[in-house]
Amino acid sequence: MTSLERHETVTSKTEVSNICVNGIWLLCHDHEYFLPYETFPWFENAPVKHIFNLEEPHPGHLYWPDLDVDLSLETIQHPERFPLIANAPLSEDT
Repeated sequence: MTSLERHETVTSKTEVSNICVNGIWLLCHDHEYFLPYETFPWFENAPVKHIFNLEEPHPGHLYWPDLDVDLSLETIQHPERFPLIANAPLSEDT
């Protein structure tokens, strides 16, 4: 069998493992991460089915398509390095 014919088995998947009143828990590559709502506010009022709809299009890149949220594992591991920046909504006067 050549290297092109081999298929690797993924032993660890990325998934939301729990949702609680303070945030969500992710299981990603055999590590568990807690995302508190105060740091990751996109999840606080999101429907549960949207939170569980999680993809990993590339290793270390997580995407919630229903919420249009992209996060890297580095952002989750070190949120202090990536302060939350949001544009204020434009008022109707501008």
